[in-house]
Amino acid sequence: MHHVFKDHQRGEKRGFLSPENKNCRRLELRRGCSCSRGLCSQALMASLAGSLLPGSDRSGVETSKYAQGGVSDLQEEGKNAINSPMSPALADVHPEDTQLEENEERTMIDPTSKEDPKFKELVKVLLDWINDVLVEERIIVKQLEEDLYDGQVLQKLLEKLAGCKLNVAEVTQSEIGQKQKLQTVLEAVHDLLRPRGWALRWSVDSIHGKNLVAILHLLVSLAMHFRAPIRLPEHVTVQVVVVRKREGLLHSSHISEELTTTTEMMMGRFERDAFDTLFDHAPDKLSVVKKSLITFVNKHLNKLNLEVTELETQFADGVYLVLLMGLLEDYFVPLHHFYLTPESFDQKVHNVSFAFELMLDGGLKKPKARPEDVVNLDLKSTLRVLYNLFTKYKNVE
Repeated sequence: MHHVFKDHQRGEKRGFLSPENKNCRRLELRRGCSCSRGLCSQALMASLAGSLLPGSDRSGVETSKYAQGGVSDLQEEGKNAINSPMSPALADVHPEDTQLEENEERTMIDPTSKEDPKFKELVKVLLDWINDVLVEERIIVKQLEEDLYDGQVLQKLLEKLAGCKLNVAEVTQSEIGQKQKLQTVLEAVHDLLRPRGWALRWSVDSIHGKNLVAILHLLVSLAMHFRAPIRLPEHVTVQVVVVRKREGLLHSSHISEELTTTTEMMMGRFERDAFDTLFDHAPDKLSVVKKSLITFVNKHLNKLNLEVTELETQFADGVYLVLLMGLLEDYFVPLHHFYLTPESFDQKVHNVSFAFELMLDGGLKKPKARPEDVVNLDLKSTLRVLYNLFTKYKNVE
């Protein structure tokens, strides 16, 4: 079925809002709201996080105060909001002045965490992965929280990854319809992840509420489960501001949220080997190991007038691995079985996967590393593959 939502019904996925879309108009109103009785909830939460939200002016008496007191008063209040996010002025806001119900809790990522290079890299890698998976659907995701909250993109993503078709409506505009679709999609995700023991750190309400932390947890789990050909940055942690209303007052706290650990841990490979120990406790010996492996591979590749100087990069396209296996096993590998000058990521993965097949044919155990890890320049994975070859073929002339 051709999905027409990509052009007008889902225009907001591309960043061009349709004037006919009621939800879009409501979204614009919410973003530009000016509450008549105090701070709007967005401005209030941003202030609690330690910053002022541009454009969230106040009305009534306080607006007149700015006009009478001049720019200096406004600047002073902005400074106080930044330096004292839990100032008494905010604590005195009446419950009716916010959109939080009594005992309701909301979370947001601290703005400083959003500027962390690792966090930015994680978001970019996941965005590129989603867009690559959905390229045939002509869906372009630009903002995770804005484009995934209603379940439409998540549905298409899961259907593409799992090769299944979910029994949900193609387009849903109402909040109830969106949450029903999300419920179906997340139940299908849970059925996939539960057997592997994944901690499910998201819910229908958190995803629909555009909770970026919950969305990232979901995407990381999907990427790991489906062995996505991407390299997620390791040890990404963010500071999360938790805001709760109790007895009419807003209270905030900060917690650390771990989004990624190590690739081995996230992939479920909990067993450690000598290379884990080497990287963690003896990095000074790493150069010795690399030198030994370079000497080993060049001993054979030199027969083809080839030479390796950088293990991380020169084995990433799989060509040298394929040629090395042919040299070690003393046979010629037909050129039509692999890409001699690979250009795309998929071609490189094909080459490394083919080299792994040759290793299995040669009696070696299946490499612990993934082909995608080698292509993504993961040194530890490349060293593991080469060390297995060294162990078996070190005496081959």
